[in-house]
Amino acid sequence: MDDIEFSAFLVSRVCHDLVGPLGAVVNGLEVMEDERDAAMRADALKIVSSSALQALARLQFMRIAFGAAGSAGAELDIGEVGRLVGGLLEGGKIQLDWQSPHVNWPKDWAKLLMNATLLCADCLPRGGHLKVTTGADPVTPAFKIVATSPHARVLDEVQKAVRGEGGDGQLDARCIQPYLTHRLSRSLNAGLTLTTGEGVVELAAG
Repeated sequence: MDDIEFSAFLVSRVCHDLVGPLGAVVNGLEVMEDERDAAMRADALKIVSSSALQALARLQFMRIAFGAAGSAGAELDIGEVGRLVGGLLEGGKIQLDWQSPHVNWPKDWAKLLMNATLLCADCLPRGGHLKVTTGADPVTPAFKIVATSPHARVLDEVQKAVRGEGGDGQLDARCIQPYLTHRLSRSLNAGLTLTTGEGVVELAAG
């Protein structure tokens, strides 16, 4: 897969994640414009507000996880990364348990952690528990992410993408984020491993 195709798939993923909340904002505004009942207008305003906040949380997350935010050699506060992940999952069915010391990591390691966490969250389509544990040494970053739910699962194509397989035209917008996770891990020599069990998906690196 060349860089242009890779970028196109990644943009498709960004658009997919934003179209839902932004569409809800538009629908809520249309209701407010046409509706005269005060209670209905109040409900529509709540939808607009919550959907706009959700879109903002996704943009803030993806700006770092997918983008080039920060200068070369920049470091990121892992506690702030946890806040961004929490905002991304807020209001959903996934319970986040973020356990990290106060430490700054190189930007690309933080990006890997964010993408690995998002990947595990996507393995919980009906909700569940997501535990993220990070190491305390900023020189040798390490993390373990455990997603648990009776319905936890990893699609075969996602597993292949995490291993770096399927980059010869077999990937699509659904698998591009796991493939990005693989490429980040490979560039850092992070030793990313994916293991699965009944009701459990685990990603670890470092």
